[in-house]
Amino acid sequence: MARARTPRSSHAEFHRDPTAISPLERLASQDETRVPELIPIRYGRMSFSAFTYYRGAAAPMAADLATTPVSGLTVQACGDAHLMNFGLFASPERRLVFDINDFDETLPGPWEWDVKRLAASLEIAGRDNGYSPKERATAVLAAAGEYRRAMHDFAGRTALDVWYAHADVEQVRDVHAKQLSARGRKRLDRTVAKARASDQLGALRRFTETAGGTVRIAADPPRIERLDQIAGDDGDPAELTARLSDVLKAYRHTLEPERRALLDRYSMVDMARKVVGVGSVGTRCWMVLLLGNDDQDPLFLQAKEAGPSVLEEFAGASRFANSGQRVVVGQRLMQTVSDIFLGWVRVRGFDDRTRDFYLRQLRDGKGSANVGTMAPPVLAAYGRLCGWTLARAHARTGDCVAIAAYLGSSTAFDTAIREFAAAYADQNERDFSALREAIADRRISVADG
Repeated sequence: MARARTPRSSHAEFHRDPTAISPLERLASQDETRVPELIPIRYGRMSFSAFTYYRGAAAPMAADLATTPVSGLTVQACGDAHLMNFGLFASPERRLVFDINDFDETLPGPWEWDVKRLAASLEIAGRDNGYSPKERATAVLAAAGEYRRAMHDFAGRTALDVWYAHADVEQVRDVHAKQLSARGRKRLDRTVAKARASDQLGALRRFTETAGGTVRIAADPPRIERLDQIAGDDGDPAELTARLSDVLKAYRHTLEPERRALLDRYSMVDMARKVVGVGSVGTRCWMVLLLGNDDQDPLFLQAKEAGPSVLEEFAGASRFANSGQRVVVGQRLMQTVSDIFLGWVRVRGFDDRTRDFYLRQLRDGKGSANVGTMAPPVLAAYGRLCGWTLARAHARTGDCVAIAAYLGSSTAFDTAIREFAAAYADQNERDFSALREAIADRRISVADG
């Protein structure tokens, strides 16, 4: 029995092997395939706080999680389930839904790894916000407890019920509004309103300018650089244009026929390089502007480089040779609804290497919570929502009956996860200090961006 092999209380344990590869070495190994001039921006973003360091340190934590106890039950894991990788986006039916929204590291693996990454992110965010130990523990317990209760609920449903389960924005507000203050409800409403405005026309207003009567992507270096601004291995504008045109053409064939027909109504008019996220900085990411009937009919796509998941070293190689396909399939498995333009491609070029990409809409009703402004009760409510969402994603691909039986009805697992989160937050602070020391000693360069 899983509990006999791995007691629930054992999940409280965390001790890093002192002979293990250091986090900075793991991060440096990722830099080898990234755009050199963007790497200082990555470390600049990670050095802002212990929480931003944690967001960029999925690879070191994957190595740490691989040493922790597991029940032996696997799911399609997110691989980077920290609380900022959840949020709102628009479904194909144009409802706003809440779900996981980052799948760069997705891979089949232990369900516990995602739960622990989420729990530690709540503890670390609470520390950054100056919350008391009791307030932080409340948030972590809320997330772990909701994951456990939701898994029990899903275990009692049919497979189809689990597959269709979702949290749209109206349900989220109804469930959590009573747990929020009037100020918290107003903040939630502002987040929803911002997400509703985050559509293709909103992207047109935000990211474009008119030059010589032509709509084009506006430069905002180093976050957004036009092709003629880029230096280094990817620096010839004509070659870049040709390569990115090839990316778009090849990607088209990974879409379903009806979606290809929709894409074909648009023509590419401009491209630019975009710096995204924290841990992703330095991977190649391109934004593509297409127009349909006129300049008020835009479609923004994002082509983002995909490499091996940070989990592959420990959970085994992906069954997909193309890392972009790994991301897209994992996303479709874990999300209730996914972007209709999700697709993948493999191209040669970009410093003469073969590289994988996945493509999706750049902005489609996306909205994320401002964790830095959350009061402790709001963080706990948000943790519960993330815990439910993660359980639903895991229940779609794993044995929810077996996981629910392992978790049980007591709070034993919740308590163990709370203790793990506190222990890992301590380790994260030491790792963050090591990064700051390396920056101070000029062993690592940083840049704003």
